[in-house]
Amino acid sequence: MLLAGNIVSVLKNVFAVLYLITVFSICLMIVFENRNPVKTLAWLLVILLVPVAGLFIYIVFGRNYRKQKIFSRKSHEDSTRLEASAKRQEVMLPLMLSEESETVRSKEHLMHLMLRNNNSLLTVDNRIELLVNGSVTFASMLDAIRSAKEFIHLEFYRIEPDNLGMQFSELMKLKARQGVKVRVIYDDVGSWNLRKPYLKEMRAAGVQIFPYMPVRFPGFSSRINYRNHRKILVVDGKVGFVGGLNIADKYIRGLPGLGPWVDTHLRLEGESVAALDRVFIADWDFASREELNPASAMEQVTRTGNRCLVQVASSGPDTNWATIMQVYFSAISTAKSSIYLTSPYFSPDESILTALKTAGLSGVDVRMIFPRSGDSILANWNTRSYITELLEAGVRIFLYENGFIHSKYLLVDNVFSSVGSPNVDVRSFDLDFEVTALIYDDNFGARLGALFAEDLKHCSEVILSEWVNRKRTERYKESLARIFGPLY
Repeated sequence: MLLAGNIVSVLKNVFAVLYLITVFSICLMIVFENRNPVKTLAWLLVILLVPVAGLFIYIVFGRNYRKQKIFSRKSHEDSTRLEASAKRQEVMLPLMLSEESETVRSKEHLMHLMLRNNNSLLTVDNRIELLVNGSVTFASMLDAIRSAKEFIHLEFYRIEPDNLGMQFSELMKLKARQGVKVRVIYDDVGSWNLRKPYLKEMRAAGVQIFPYMPVRFPGFSSRINYRNHRKILVVDGKVGFVGGLNIADKYIRGLPGLGPWVDTHLRLEGESVAALDRVFIADWDFASREELNPASAMEQVTRTGNRCLVQVASSGPDTNWATIMQVYFSAISTAKSSIYLTSPYFSPDESILTALKTAGLSGVDVRMIFPRSGDSILANWNTRSYITELLEAGVRIFLYENGFIHSKYLLVDNVFSSVGSPNVDVRSFDLDFEVTALIYDDNFGARLGALFAEDLKHCSEVILSEWVNRKRTERYKESLARIFGPLY
């Protein structure tokens, strides 16, 4: 009995020493990552003050994968070729913009930024259709899939096996049987409801379908916090779709208690389709381990004869820079006249928040639309926690009343637009894999501005004098939710 007690005591001491060594090593690693000092101190406190659980929380939510570079998105050859093309475009950019309006040329610095931080090539020949809401968007997507002759590349955060999900599934199985190459990527957390029978039937019909970073124990800890939030569809390299909608019935029918689901998507034709397909191909390499030739995407492009400048920007833990956050920051901080922004979830880092407040204080017309009520109570409280300081800086805030607005778009000076998957929050900018179309065009800016004006008709403006007098319990909930902003 005494011997057993001694063994237990020795094991406890060994585990204690190993735990202390682990804690010390991780603390050193956090310090040497040279993050924002506030984040560094926060994680150190979590690890030191919450024994064992703190380590687990950090491993799941805190590791800096952008620094560790554990993700490999592109082959070295393709990455080198893309970088060389981006450098050539930088030199040629003044010539490429010589035919553009003064307002378009005023955003040249944003084009340079995306060429340098993301190798996002500037495409010139494009036609863009602005799609509003699920019924219009999904009808257009399904029509494009029906027309497929060579390949279908589909990548979504959420695919549900409901009525709409089955429509997509049945059509893709039909096209696969007809000899079309059908490749599908779904996020393993976002599409948790996809069951083996659904996937088995797809694969039996010839559809190649893979989860992105599957979450299974014991791999859970290293993967759950970094999700693929992209929404991409490319058909034959001729037409592409990008925006905020996932594939599920609720995106058409809305949500009980919230009303209609309001969202925005794009239908692309022209050179930008090849750029969008490159993002898919890189993700396909990672998810399936099958290398596709990205150069083939450009060979399929149909010339539209319409001049509209577009860069497709992607970001995630696999990129050297927080590319989408950087272009938002630069666009907002250099705005001359107006900033119109719509986001269902708002939890910005300090740089974006400061840029918005500085723009408001500088006399720029800054207007932002948030949902009155959302599909996440915590996320909604978190968004509301920023309203007071924005109002005090002269930013105008509008709460959408006619359903749940899930649109994710930014319009600056009526000429620079972003429509895609990222929310204006830390998760989208730093943790998730996102994609958006950056558009430099007066005509499209006018169309997006008209959509923003239409959305405003269904909003009520928040008045500072009334807002500060809301219930104290509301303020407490908002402040508490703000602490956990990056986690949802």
